[in-house]
Amino acid sequence: MHIDIDKDVCIGAGQCALAAPGVFTQDDDGYSTLLPGREDGAGDAMVRAAARACPVSAITVRDSTG
Repeated sequence: MHIDIDKDVCIGAGQCALAAPGVFTQDDDGYSTLLPGREDGAGDAMVRAAARACPVSAITVRDSTG
């Protein structure tokens, strides 16, 4: 799985961190970021739900194969 966060679009709503706290967090400025070592989603079933929860669609999730 590949997770991309568009930092130019993110508004820091935090919905991703609420939906999948084992993968997403917020940086010092309040914007979404991935936890170290969780860049591949770490098998968390809530990653796609977290992407859908983003109010500005700043998160893209793709399968590793394409």
